Amino acid sequence: MNRRDFGRIAAAAAALRLTPSFAQLVDKSADELTNGEFNWFPDRSETGPVLVIISLPDQRLYVYRNGVRIAASTCSTGKVGHATPTGVFKILQKDKNHHSSTYNNAPMPYMNRLTWSGIALHAGQLPGYPASHGCVRLPKEFAERLFGVTKLGMTVVIADDKSQPEEVTHPGMVLGEYAAREFNAVDTAIKATEYSEGREPAPKSPSVVVSSADKSIHVFDNGALVASGKVDIRDPGKPLGERVYTLSGADDQSELLTWQAAKVGASAKTTSEDNGAALRRIKADLPAREAVRKRLKFGMTLVTTDKPADAKTRSGDGFVVLDSQS
Repeated sequence: MNRRDFGRIAAAAAALRLTPSFAQLVDKSADELTNGEFNWFPDRSETGPVLVIISLPDQRLYVYRNGVRIAASTCSTGKVGHATPTGVFKILQKDKNHHSSTYNNAPMPYMNRLTWSGIALHAGQLPGYPASHGCVRLPKEFAERLFGVTKLGMTVVIADDKSQPEEVTHPGMVLGEYAAREFNAVDTAIKATEYSEGREPAPKSPSVVVSSADKSIHVFDNGALVASGKVDIRDPGKPLGERVYTLSGADDQSELLTWQAAKVGASAKTTSEDNGAALRRIKADLPAREAVRKRLKFGMTLVTTDKPADAKTRSGDGFVVLDSQS
């Protein structure tokens, strides 16, 4: 057998090992799902921004739309030596028929890319335990359905515990004490924007990172840093915690912005303050607020952290605050 033939056989064997496993749609709660099973209840919430949360200990992926859980699935994440990173990510690329450029052209159907270094959501083999090289493998039928509701730039949270999003209505540090007459313009701008579709290589929803460690705010647009500034934090000795807020619209009655918020990482267990209270403690300087105001968009992500907000920010056990460039 020559080297070329051996390579072809090895590639075929690798592809066979990674062939998507049997998937079964069931009418069960998330806690009752067994390996390869998933549920799907889109009628529970038919509109609004989608948020995906993955619990590594539970080996579960949860899908929320406008704060309501519409689906859950079993999954297989990274094995020892190839751990799936925790943190807040953006979907950078979508490819229905993707193949790995690293692992012998292995098929990765219905791929949603989270990092350029190779972390993604995709259909794959589920042995019932963490077994991937860092990706999140999903039952094929579920991966296909998920692919149909995800958009470029939307938020995916990978956590080392469970996180349940909640609705928060507050202008907070984004607009400060903006006048009521400005509300209609903001509301119209938010409702006029949607997530982008296609295979562009960068997120389309702006992102904001607030760090209590260095009292900083960083604004990202299309994956690039566009503004930085300082924040005042009331009760600075109290941690903000690792939290993610997704802009879902504007509340017509209160004339406040509406966010879907969740604690992630270690703060979900150690920080008792609710998400709305944490947001109300933050006040950004005027240039930063103006940079955010100009980019208000359906699906905008705001992340808080208690570690310095640099390009390699980590907290807890490898928490990635915002990994859209790696």
